[in-house]
Amino acid sequence: MSPARSAISARGLRKVYAATKKAPAKEALKGIDLDIPVGSIFGLLGPNGAGKSTFINILAGLVTKTAGTVTIWGFDIDKNPRQSRASIGVVPQEINMDVFFTPKEALEIQAGLYGVPRRERRTMEILTVLGLEDKANAYVRMLSGGMKRRLLVAKAMVHAPPILILDEPTAGVDIELRKQLWDHVLKLHAQGVTIVLTTHYLEEAQELCDRIAIIHQGEVVACEPTEKLVASLDSKTLLVTPTEKLSTAPALHPYAAELKGDGRLAIPYQPSKGEVAAILDRLQAAGIAVKDLTTVEADLEDVFLELTYNRDRQRALSGVQARPAGTS
Repeated sequence: MSPARSAISARGLRKVYAATKKAPAKEALKGIDLDIPVGSIFGLLGPNGAGKSTFINILAGLVTKTAGTVTIWGFDIDKNPRQSRASIGVVPQEINMDVFFTPKEALEIQAGLYGVPRRERRTMEILTVLGLEDKANAYVRMLSGGMKRRLLVAKAMVHAPPILILDEPTAGVDIELRKQLWDHVLKLHAQGVTIVLTTHYLEEAQELCDRIAIIHQGEVVACEPTEKLVASLDSKTLLVTPTEKLSTAPALHPYAAELKGDGRLAIPYQPSKGEVAAILDRLQAAGIAVKDLTTVEADLEDVFLELTYNRDRQRALSGVQARPAGTS
């Protein structure tokens, strides 16, 4: 079939977990609308408890949604559950597999579960692509953590799904193995596979993803191309190297200057207001000669903090300020 306009599309998606004896009812997803383009590397970011895992588990058929619609590769998950689930491969965060099988056996079993005929199975081809061909007949318990991560990717690809969902795939993996894993995933993407990634490594998301959605408290608070999302934060930092070493940061009101350990001054400012000249004027007024200067762009971490933790802090402060006099 020809691919749908969106690889994954959600409209008004809600999930409410019922109250238990130990916890009250919780609305994990609050009517989110989300489109994941075909052929993209899409980042799904958010703090712990934001709703990312609930969203992925709904896609995988492990959690039943409360309301809304979801389509995967054009298939409605309610009307065509088998086809929609066959259109995705999910790589879970937890390493959970039978250690007494070999990678070759694990892939054969997985292919059987998806109803892939024996003549159409690509077990050794997939193991080779993921650098596991020499471990095909070794027991899983003998594999390193990085190899087990790659085996999870291999298992998710046995039925050749057009969409691969990676839930924290590099958690606990060292830098070398992380690079190897991403090399393999990028090869799959080059072959046309749509990649959906959740990660706590924001620099990883900024480097790899062409589009990012940030979920916070069950709501989509941002969904933009990565470059546009980063550019949306009107913030830079001017790093100034004084000609003479300073012992303390000068007062440059209304700018807040911080004296770094290397002797440079870090001065945040808003590019939209063209404030660099004003900062230099204040430095000159303070008697500080400038030897060198450079600017530092905002990054995804700054955007993430602004849209999540800083937003919560502002709401909390507004709530305190809004209290009538005399209340506690």
